[in-house]
Amino acid sequence: MKRERAEKLTTEYLKAIYGFALKRCANLQDAEDFTQEIVLKVFRSFLCRDDIEAPDKFIWTVAHNTLCNYYRKRTKIALGIPMGDFAELLSLDNDTADDLVEKETIDRLHKEIAYLSKLQRKIVIAYYFENKKQETIATELGIPLGTVKWHLFEAKKNLKKGIDTMRQIGELKFNPIKFELCGTNGSPGTKGANSNLLRSTFSQNIVYSVWKEAKTVGKIADDLGVSPVYVESEAEYLAEYGFLTEKSGRYLCNILIDEAGNELIALKDKMYCQAAEVFANELFDELTNSGILKDPRIICAQTDKPITLTSHERADDHFILWSLIPYIAARSGEGLMDQSISFDEDATIRPDGGHNLCYALIVAPNVKPPMYFESMLQFCGSCWNRNEDYTLWQIDSEWTSQRINDGYIDKAGRILSLLSRKEDDLLSKDEYAFLAENGIIKTNGDDDSNFKTAMQIVWLENTDINNELIAIGDRIKERHWSEFELLKKPFVKAVLNETPKHLQKKQKFGLQYIFFSDGWFILHCLKELVNNGKLKLPTEEQKKSLTTIIVPNE
Repeated sequence: MKRERAEKLTTEYLKAIYGFALKRCANLQDAEDFTQEIVLKVFRSFLCRDDIEAPDKFIWTVAHNTLCNYYRKRTKIALGIPMGDFAELLSLDNDTADDLVEKETIDRLHKEIAYLSKLQRKIVIAYYFENKKQETIATELGIPLGTVKWHLFEAKKNLKKGIDTMRQIGELKFNPIKFELCGTNGSPGTKGANSNLLRSTFSQNIVYSVWKEAKTVGKIADDLGVSPVYVESEAEYLAEYGFLTEKSGRYLCNILIDEAGNELIALKDKMYCQAAEVFANELFDELTNSGILKDPRIICAQTDKPITLTSHERADDHFILWSLIPYIAARSGEGLMDQSISFDEDATIRPDGGHNLCYALIVAPNVKPPMYFESMLQFCGSCWNRNEDYTLWQIDSEWTSQRINDGYIDKAGRILSLLSRKEDDLLSKDEYAFLAENGIIKTNGDDDSNFKTAMQIVWLENTDINNELIAIGDRIKERHWSEFELLKKPFVKAVLNETPKHLQKKQKFGLQYIFFSDGWFILHCLKELVNNGKLKLPTEEQKKSLTTIIVPNE
């Protein structure tokens, strides 16, 4: 090409080339140097060649290639990353260069590497970032050389696809959910209740993301708007403790999540209110009218007064009722209960020794919470702890002050051990103090010569009185079971309709316990009697020992 023609073409594109450079370079100096480099390359090529049929296309090809070299140099200096290798990895060519030369491409590439599988990411980093040979990588990872080559090939495709695709960020990034309740059905392990392991918003939202469908780590990350690297380790941990299941690189929720709408909550409230109104009132009346509360086999000397040497007062009937009513509500009518699905079929055995099912409750902003929701936040039970001789049964509620916490199982075990001591095997002062501190007994002090204790919780002397009490509840449930079933039916149907297929069995197991050892039912029974004035509110002293029973084993 003649010099005049070359100068004219180059001059015509000078302004456009400078604008191209300003848009894409890190600073003004780089843009000026970059423009000069492009112009010089273009001018020299025009002088040396006569076969350039499309000068416009040729100029921008030179500009794009020069820019790729610019990014390679800049990234290697700034980040220590061989961008030339990235260019090879992504199979850069002139057709795709326009999409890949923007500054944010580097950042997007980094992000996309995080979306690779764990193994694939290790191989890519080792090969392209650490400059390791493929043979070395194969040896270090203990996999065939062919597998390394295959993963590198797949990585190129996956990274290119990821960069070319605009990822859809899920709603959970902007509107994360929160578990209002997170419960444990069964025994917790050394790490405590499931609420401890799922206390972070991050963990909760990972579980929620895969509630209804299995997803890869990358898809979960998109839902949450975070890097997959962070999701990966947390998902593995959640799967280890049974909150998720994993199959072929996809995770799926393994806990029951209740996110009921207003219609389902209305059914729930109606069911529990009507059933509790019938059962609680009839149980209260039969217990108080039958005279069984005075039975000497029901042992309880709870008192707000100091213990004396001569008196061993019997507890107030209302105090005894506070323990008997929830206990009978939970234990009675077991012959009526559908037990077609066993606990062991669906319970998770955790690495810390826990053996349980996990459930969570979400209340959407536009949904009215269930009746007595705030009270349920303070409720825990029914809690069963056994040794060879006795069973310790307890619930925790807004009316009690001895809280069931992470150390409860150990504490309950020690209580049972001390209460199982033979009469001639006296407890130490520290042991008596422990029982008193936990509301089990009251003492008159530590004077050895005048020492006396009084049982503050309800103690059923033998299995006969235990069975007689439960039989009262049996009769009431049997009388009204057809009514209860009619109340249950629409609620159960609605719950199962909203339960994902893979959690149906777990859900059916929990639904078996409605009107039995069901926290909502027990709470509604107590609320019914408190609200109608039949059950007198406990004193502050009584709260230390409330709703706790010792029962001899069968």
